[in-house]
Amino acid sequence: MREITGPADLEACFAVRREVFVEEQGVPADEEFDAYDETAAHLLAVRADGVPLGTGRLLYGADATAKTGADASVGSLGRLAVSRAARGLGVGAALVRAIEGTARARGLAAVDLHAQTRALGFYERLGYVAYGPEFPDAGIPHRAMRRAL
Repeated sequence: MREITGPADLEACFAVRREVFVEEQGVPADEEFDAYDETAAHLLAVRADGVPLGTGRLLYGADATAKTGADASVGSLGRLAVSRAARGLGVGAALVRAIEGTARARGLAAVDLHAQTRALGFYERLGYVAYGPEFPDAGIPHRAMRRAL
């Protein structure tokens, strides 16, 4: 698990997101990739041979506030994606914990996220608590969740 270090790492993150969100889930590419990608902290999970397994991003500061409506002490975890071949191996949980570590390093007190409702149990097992009503995002039902760090 590592925070990305350059354009090749960012493209690897985007490739995983294209596979999972655009190809598998049918999210339009123009909704999946946004201006937040330019300023977010992106994390990448890779196999020992360098093959990308998963990715996620953390918004913080003004970007997180704009995305979540919370104060600047709350980060926004998003775009968590694990390639089909790596599911069930703990990659998703490891990415969430790494993103939380990045949030702590930036002095954040909590992390919010918008979880697909089918993934609520995954995030609950990691200590996240759902709040607010269900809402659609890219045509997929979601709930807001938060975990204090």
